Amino acid sequence: MSSSDHPSRRTVLTAAVAVAVAGGAVPAHAAPAPGAAPDAAAPAGTADAEAMAVTPGAGSAAARTVDLRSWFRYADWSSGSAEGTRAVAGERPGLVLGSAAGTLAHADPHARTTADWEYATWTSPVHRLAVPATEVIASWNASTPAGTWLQVELRATYADGTDTPWYVMGRWASGDQDIRRASVDGQSDGRSTVWTDTLAVDDASTGLRIGSYRTRLTLYRRPGTTLTPTVWRLGVMGSAVPDRFTVPASAPGLARELAVPRYSQEIHQGQYPQYDNGGEAWCSPTSSQMAIEYWGGRLTPAQLKWVDPSYADPQVCHAARYTYDHQYAGCGNWPFNAAYAATFDGLRSVVTRLTSLTDLETLIAAGIPAVTSQSFLKEELTGAGYGTAGHLMTVIGFTAGGDVIANDPNSADDASVRRVYARRQFENIWLRTKGYNAAGKTVSGSGGVCYLYFPVRPTVRQCAALEAVGVSV
Repeated sequence: MSSSDHPSRRTVLTAAVAVAVAGGAVPAHAAPAPGAAPDAAAPAGTADAEAMAVTPGAGSAAARTVDLRSWFRYADWSSGSAEGTRAVAGERPGLVLGSAAGTLAHADPHARTTADWEYATWTSPVHRLAVPATEVIASWNASTPAGTWLQVELRATYADGTDTPWYVMGRWASGDQDIRRASVDGQSDGRSTVWTDTLAVDDASTGLRIGSYRTRLTLYRRPGTTLTPTVWRLGVMGSAVPDRFTVPASAPGLARELAVPRYSQEIHQGQYPQYDNGGEAWCSPTSSQMAIEYWGGRLTPAQLKWVDPSYADPQVCHAARYTYDHQYAGCGNWPFNAAYAATFDGLRSVVTRLTSLTDLETLIAAGIPAVTSQSFLKEELTGAGYGTAGHLMTVIGFTAGGDVIANDPNSADDASVRRVYARRQFENIWLRTKGYNAAGKTVSGSGGVCYLYFPVRPTVRQCAALEAVGVSV
C-alpha cells in the first residue's frame, strides 16, 4: 500500500499502487532517440537560462501556472555568493568544492552514525517568480563520488515580504556508503510546510503566495581530501495550479510512438523489501529506468553484482535502491528519481509540471518520453484495472485518435506493460489537483507533475520542444 498519507497534494508522490482501491554513475553514452529525426546536435547553451513560465492556451500572463528556473551554465554558477565553492567550465559546466569553508559533525539518523565533513556553500541570487507560487519543488543533477554528498536548501519570500526559514529540500548522494539519502520531515513555519520534496503554502485559499526565493547548495567531503561533488544543474519549479476536479479537454495533434523499453514493477514483488516493501511500490524507479534505457543508459555487470542473479530485470532493483528516500521510506521522491537519472553519462533531468497533453505531444514529437504522476479510482481509467493514491508511468506516444500510449509498470509482466488509455480520462487524472477516493473523501492530484530526462546535447528539435514546455537547455 501507499506510504503517501501526507495531507497535501504530496499524496500522489508514492510509487505504491493500491490495486483494490475500489474495494551510480553509469558509463553509457546517450543514444539518439529511436525514430527521432536526424537533427544536428545543438551547441551547449542554446537557450536562454532565465526562468520560463509555462502558459497554457493563448499564453496570457493571467494563465501562467508554472515558473521553472534552471542553473546550469558557467555564468549561473559564477553568480550568487560562494563560500569555498567554485564554478568549472567545459562542455558540462558545474559547481565544485574548492577550499572548505569549515568542518561540521553530521549525525545521520538513518545510518545512525556521526562523522566530520568539510563543507562549502553556494547561494543563488534571488529569483522573483513570474508565477506567485503555492508550491515549489527543487531538482538537481550531480555526481557525488564516494566520500562526498550534498544538501539542497530553499528560502522563500512570501508576497508580503516575510521570509521562510531555510528549508532542506534533500540530503543526497548517488551511493549509500557515506550517508543515507533522505528528505527531512517536520519543517514548517506555520504558513508553509515541506512535504518530503515539495514546499507548499499551508492554506492557498487565504491568498498567501511565494513571490521569490533563494536556493543554497552545500557540498560535503571527507576532511583532508580533495574529493568533491559536482553539481551540473539545479532546477526550481514554482507553480500555482488552480484547484480543480476537471481540466479543459485538449484536441489531438500527434500520432507517434517511441520505442521505450518495458519493465514491470509487479515481477519484483517481495524482492528487497527494505526498499519500500519490494516491487509493489516501485512504479517510480521502474518508470525512470525505462526512460533512462531509452536514452541509452545501461548498468554494468559490476554495478548489478549485488542483485540476486535469479531476479529478472536486475536494473529495476538497482533503480529502487538508488532512488530510495530513507526518511520517506519509499522510492517515489520526485527529485531523487531525477537525480538518479542524471547519474547516467550523457543524461540531464528535471522535475516540472506541464499544462496539457499538447505539451506531452510536443515532447513526443521530438522523441522525448515523459514520466507522469497521477492518482485515480479504478473506474476513472478504463483498462488500468486498478486504482491508486499515486502512481508513475512513462508516456511514450499517442495513437492516431489521440489516445495516450503509456508504459505502465503496474502490469503482470514486461510484455503487458504497454497500455493505451483514453485521452480525456488520462489528461484529467494527471492534470487535476483534486479528486475523490473510494470513500468519497476529497484527495489531491499532482497537477501535471512529470520527470523529464533528456540528453546533455539535445538535437535542435529537442531543444525547441523542451523550451516550448519551459525547460531551458
